[in-house]
Amino acid sequence: MASDHQAQVDELLADYRRSRDQLAGMQQSLSAIRESVTSPDGLVKATVGPGGALLDLVIADAAYVRVSPSDLAKSIVRTVASASAKAAETANRTVSPLLPVQTDPAALLAGRADLTAAELAPPVQRFDDESYEDLSWMDRPGRQP
Repeated sequence: MASDHQAQVDELLADYRRSRDQLAGMQQSLSAIRESVTSPDGLVKATVGPGGALLDLVIADAAYVRVSPSDLAKSIVRTVASASAKAAETANRTVSPLLPVQTDPAALLAGRADLTAAELAPPVQRFDDESYEDLSWMDRPGRQP
């Protein structure tokens, strides 16, 4: 009887170690994500890492002559957004094989997983008009210093 329990415990520990190794591998893959996108005109190249963090931005010298500052700024924003979307897709493909079938990898990576909109909303702070004991007028939103 004791050996049956020991076999079950050994099997559970082996399953845990396999899952932990898979999770560690996934975490390493996620932290190694690097995606680059070049703007259609070839003047801007953005490289992002995990979570869309900007790691590198290359602007061709010709951009300062051929494009207005506002158009260059728009191109930078669009190029970084495209690289971030590409990195998000890579992250989704990385985690998908380890998730249950109905789990949305994008929601999981965004920290929403299976939470409802009500669970994600910040708590509503209510002020009781009858009691001002615990209310600090110094911390009111919109107060000018």
